[in-house]
Amino acid sequence: MATAAADAAAAVPDARRWSKAGPSSPVTTAIFLFFFVVVVGVLVSARWITTTTHLAITNLDQWRTQPAILTATLTTSIPAIPAGPPPPPATYSLSCSAPPLTRDPDIPGNISQTLSLALSANVTCASVPDPQPIPPAADADADANATCPTYFRFIHEDLHPWRAAGGITRAMIDRARATANFRLVVLRGRAYIERIAPAFQTRDLFTIWGILQLLRRYPGRVPDLDLMFDCVDWPVVHADEYQGDNATAMPPLFRYCGDNETLDVVFPDWSFWGWAEINIKPWDALQKDLNEGNKKVRWIDREPYAYWKGNPDVAAIRQELVKCNVSSEQEWNARIFKQDWIKESKAGYKKSNLASQCTHRYKIYIEGSAWSVSEKYILACDSMTLVIKPKYYDFFSRVLMPTQHYWPVRDDNKCGSIKYAVDWGNSHKKKAQQIGKKASKFIQQELSMDYIYDYMFHLLTEYAKLLRFKPTKPPEAVEVCPESLACQAIGREKKFMQDSMVKSANIAGPCNLPPPFSPDEYKKLQQRKEKSIKQVETLGQNAPKLEERNASKPEDSNPGERNASKPEDSNLGERNASKPEDSNLGERNASKPEERNALKPEDSNPEERNASKPEDSNPEERNASKLEDSNR
Repeated sequence: MATAAADAAAAVPDARRWSKAGPSSPVTTAIFLFFFVVVVGVLVSARWITTTTHLAITNLDQWRTQPAILTATLTTSIPAIPAGPPPPPATYSLSCSAPPLTRDPDIPGNISQTLSLALSANVTCASVPDPQPIPPAADADADANATCPTYFRFIHEDLHPWRAAGGITRAMIDRARATANFRLVVLRGRAYIERIAPAFQTRDLFTIWGILQLLRRYPGRVPDLDLMFDCVDWPVVHADEYQGDNATAMPPLFRYCGDNETLDVVFPDWSFWGWAEINIKPWDALQKDLNEGNKKVRWIDREPYAYWKGNPDVAAIRQELVKCNVSSEQEWNARIFKQDWIKESKAGYKKSNLASQCTHRYKIYIEGSAWSVSEKYILACDSMTLVIKPKYYDFFSRVLMPTQHYWPVRDDNKCGSIKYAVDWGNSHKKKAQQIGKKASKFIQQELSMDYIYDYMFHLLTEYAKLLRFKPTKPPEAVEVCPESLACQAIGREKKFMQDSMVKSANIAGPCNLPPPFSPDEYKKLQQRKEKSIKQVETLGQNAPKLEERNASKPEDSNPGERNASKPEDSNLGERNASKPEDSNLGERNASKPEERNALKPEDSNPEERNASKPEDSNPEERNASKLEDSNR
């Protein structure tokens, strides 16, 4: 019993062993502390897990309700790239540090000294800025850029012979030197000119000026190239001389016009940057003036005759036109005036304001020794243009449609065809007015300077793709820039350069070049032209003819008191201002005015039979079918 009690007492510690008074074992204390820490740690950890789990679930619910967008604030390892505005385009001004060099009084006045001085002035041109990257927004919208006008498609046609021949070699370009006025080489956006022969007046000067403005408009984007340019009117690269094996010898030669028998590459003419010799403004300003001039006299209030003023002495075809002038014996519905530019220059060109010439319902376009720069001025007037069957075309005219943009006139019966056209127009005023309006709309909208530069850009770019060699600077070439030309210019030359200077780069890029014509498209285009012209010729086949040929010379065509062909008589009040019909002033008389298929396309069905008197016939002639219906 006592033993059992003693064993029990030994197994269950006495409560007094835990009292402060009693001594404690070190091992027991350590064990106690260990278990205490463990218990406290478990409790704290459980509370922390519960809290953070709740917060995590709450935050996850919030994320599920947010859009899945990664932002810079959430992804701190990838710094944000600020999307600022694109860099501003390069801007340009003109600064001349020295006066122009002295001019040689012995050099003829019809040759530009400005270009000669610029090539000898030893001017250091400013560096060309690197091409600016297209901003992301502009790049994304590149496909949305406007498609270029239809006449741009002829770029492919003009370059096709060299594409078919496998490209352009240096030997081909050297062969074009025979008739060229200058050689242009572009390297990394810089222009180098070798003057081979002086051009007439300032044609070469303002053509080069225009190219320099293109390089400024699209800095660094015009590819390296090498070309020859001929500033004479008539084309010289005859297609029949480069058939078969001779195709590899074809010289690529740039000029202002071409025809169906030649391969010359057509390029915008110098007058788009101004014709200083006869005070014709740069195109950008003149286009606005012409638009305002159109508003001065309503079409219905204009003189109901066909108007032409120019220099008839440059070509026989123009001398024939003078015979169509009104006389005491005959009325051809034409008012013809001879332009004396020497007299006009002495009078300060007071009667040469093109914007004041939109005063007749009909205007006549006739070529000179070749094509005439007057075409765009005549078409811009809202008057129905009577185009005497042309041999030549420029860079834009091949898309103009007979009976839509102009009225075709026979060249073997000019006077009778002009009379018929005016009679028809005066008896179908609405349609005649529509034809004139459509032409002027084309000139205003599709022949803006923006499109002129874009045409130049695409033509030179496509040309450069055909070069089979790397262009280099010719030993005789000199770098030119706007400063080197404009700082040597004086008078109207300098003013027109300043007025036509590109002030800033265009970073948006040019319009989109349309594709080439398919063979079927091109064939149909030509057929539409021919059909439309044939229909008009058929309608006017009974038109009276000028009584032959013992008739007097152009000067003796007795134009009556109001329309003398002599310069001093060229006065129809303020409205008979001069016309630069003759892009060929003083040029050597060229190519025969042989017929060829007429300029421009379109399909019409003018079945009007008998034209009435110039002024009063019924514009709603019942038996006349509407031309617009047949042109659809």
